[in-house]
Amino acid sequence: MSAGKPGLIRLLGLLGRDLSVVVGRRHLLGHVDIEATPGLLTAVVGPNGAGKSTLLKVLSGDLAPQSGVVFLNGQMLSAWSAEERALQRAVLPQTPELAFAFRAWDVVELGRHPHRCRSTRERDHTAVSKAMCLTETFDFARQDCSTLSGGELHRTHFARALAQIWEPRVGGLARVLLLDEPTASLDLFHQHAILGRAAQMARAGAAVLTVLHDLNLAAAYADRLVVLAAGSVDAAGPPAEVLTRERIERIWRVSAKIATNEDGTVRVQVSRSEAGRALLRDLP
Repeated sequence: MSAGKPGLIRLLGLLGRDLSVVVGRRHLLGHVDIEATPGLLTAVVGPNGAGKSTLLKVLSGDLAPQSGVVFLNGQMLSAWSAEERALQRAVLPQTPELAFAFRAWDVVELGRHPHRCRSTRERDHTAVSKAMCLTETFDFARQDCSTLSGGELHRTHFARALAQIWEPRVGGLARVLLLDEPTASLDLFHQHAILGRAAQMARAGAAVLTVLHDLNLAAAYADRLVVLAAGSVDAAGPPAEVLTRERIERIWRVSAKIATNEDGTVRVQVSRSEAGRALLRDLP
């Protein structure tokens, strides 16, 4: 894997090796290996407190691990400048924040800021317009974001991420899309719409990694699942191999049935009564 030069490897996309994060006495991540490969959508799943959001912060460069290293397109993440990172990867945090009163168009246009010296006004306008159309946010493009619903605002930020990496591969480098629970505030239609767009970006050559709680959404759209439990990788691979009854019962503490859909994807069925009994078992 080595390219013969310190800090370089022969790999496009995003790669994390031996990542560990400790806060006080809590081990949030312990020796995690993970990669986001161009052309694939990778979903990170796990219960609350498993370390999913912490892992995404490390992979994006927002949090430095106590040990381990992250590579972006074959070079250590820390070796890229902030501007160089922004040209290659976009991040949708779990709770996007706005410091000022922006219109929805202005928020999406922020995604083109890293390209300001390399792009044209026409290309930027096209990227913003198409990203907003794909996320059904164009109709309120001129609306103040403070007047948007939570789901509308989240879709606006997703459009910003899409606009930032609109061209999936430039100069031989893969674009990386990192999403932290992108479906959390969305209705049923838009949950599928956003993951469908993310999958399209992957098929166009981007490396897409998303954190999800809904195992059925993960199974439907992900090419590869990574299961985190207590800060460590419990399993990684195709959804049909990873989502087993034993693993779901052990990690999520519910009994489940695994069924196969007509298209070959799997779905997880958890009965309401079984979930309730699982909670009662944990009571003192």
